[in-house]
Amino acid sequence: MSQPIIQAKNLDFYFKDFKALDQVNINVPQGSIYGFLGPNGAGKTTTIRILLDLFRASTGEISVFGKSLKTDRDEILGRVGALIENPSIYKHLSGRQNLEVVRRMAGVGKRRIDDVLEIVRLKDNADKKVKNYSLGMCQRLGLASALLTDPDLLILDEPTNGLDPSGIIEMRELIKTLNKDHDKTIFLSSHLLSEIEKVATDVAIIDQGKILYEGKLEGLKSGNDIQELRIELNDSTKALALIQGMNFTISDSNTHYIELPIESREDIARINKALVEEGIDIYQLKTSSENLESVFLNLTNRLDQ
Repeated sequence: MSQPIIQAKNLDFYFKDFKALDQVNINVPQGSIYGFLGPNGAGKTTTIRILLDLFRASTGEISVFGKSLKTDRDEILGRVGALIENPSIYKHLSGRQNLEVVRRMAGVGKRRIDDVLEIVRLKDNADKKVKNYSLGMCQRLGLASALLTDPDLLILDEPTNGLDPSGIIEMRELIKTLNKDHDKTIFLSSHLLSEIEKVATDVAIIDQGKILYEGKLEGLKSGNDIQELRIELNDSTKALALIQGMNFTISDSNTHYIELPIESREDIARINKALVEEGIDIYQLKTSSENLESVFLNLTNRLDQ
């Protein structure tokens, strides 16, 4: 097996007395789309800032491309492109002019601007003022800036945050294209579990500064015996309180149904019996294969509110 393109060992980080990261270990395979999942405040952005040497970990070691971030910082960061939170762009300039500013700072050839505009599908809007761009177009412009140096590794922090459904789909397909057709390893941070499930080859789940799982996406599912149980019934309010009192985590509900991850058929029988004994009418009990969200809820044992 080849050496991971990113390897972080035993990272700790504190904000004053608050421990934001607790012995974080990550291994990002070369050529992967590595989904870094966690609720808000879990430690995702802090980890990314440490990987980019914007924060310094209290303890731990980081190597990228097989080199130490401490001793080979400039060489490493020269091969990394990053989009952290909202891109820094000048609204009064056109998309092309924004890229020209970055190009001059990065010292790359002018031809590269047309190349990246083509990749992110902004060539037809390159000469429009950015103030007239949609949020999705702004995100793609930020990604174009990150691609100017033709990096081997892309680090993207919540790139679909705030986008409408069409913008999310555009970004999702772009990430796949960059990985498959342009040989980019992509470290993708997100709290959108369904999106990660659609694009990631490898996954890490972080919560409260600790890594709960790392490995292949299929391994995350196959390593758990959980299924999703959907209960259709006449009184979800009463049933919710009862099921939560039995130490189950609710993944979704409305007035007519409840969905929750379960670990065995015995769980179904136990829940059914408890509901019937409380006089709650059950119209249907249905199980389905778990999705990534079910596994996430099981690992963290709480909803991301």
